[in-house]
Amino acid sequence: MNSTIAVITFRAMLGRRRALLLLALPLMLVVMAVALRITGNDDLDVSANVLQRFGLATLLPLLALIAGTGVIGPEIDDGQIMYVLTKPIPRPVIVLTKLAVAIVLVWAFAAVPTLLSGMILSAGGTEGMGPAFTVGVLVGGVAYSAVFVALAVVSRNAVTIGLLYALVWETLLGNFAPGAKSASIQQWALSVTDTLTGATAVKSTVDLAVAVPLLVAVTVAGTLLAAVRLRSLSVASAE
Repeated sequence: MNSTIAVITFRAMLGRRRALLLLALPLMLVVMAVALRITGNDDLDVSANVLQRFGLATLLPLLALIAGTGVIGPEIDDGQIMYVLTKPIPRPVIVLTKLAVAIVLVWAFAAVPTLLSGMILSAGGTEGMGPAFTVGVLVGGVAYSAVFVALAVVSRNAVTIGLLYALVWETLLGNFAPGAKSASIQQWALSVTDTLTGATAVKSTVDLAVAVPLLVAVTVAGTLLAAVRLRSLSVASAE
């Protein structure tokens, strides 16, 4: 970790425009939970559906995409990353610092609102579903962040590719193709949630014994890929 890089990255990510993007989706989730609670439509099945469909399946990947690509992608696009690369800072340290910032942002803007929404809904006091989804968001946020940071380093079209993965592969194809559903960070995170709650409305297609190693493997692979690619950017610049 490099504190200077972390501070600069936090400042850039929490600027007015990006802060609005980071706040919009969590606010919608909390408002939805409040509305359901006020109208009495907050039974266990509805609560599970809201926390899974909007919290875990929509809010989490989109926020991770914004944070993961935002912490390093703009610097690569405008060439500012080369200023950082000229400093005597190991490339893995740069990547780990950027990844740590992305994870903190995802936890703050996705996990906290998920927990709050779960407490507002009946899920907060039933089968521990609110805290269970929060843990799922926490672990899923780490993996998503690693993937999207790696995408931002590898491709200038990281946002487009990330949207295709999150919305097409995990959401659209995942509803029709069992293979696509099982090979998704969303389902791996849902497996953790499923283990932590006894609610029958929460069901993952992947066993925990498979989901956890896959979450770890994707996180490590994404981090290593970003570090290797960042090193090649430095070499290309020197040439």
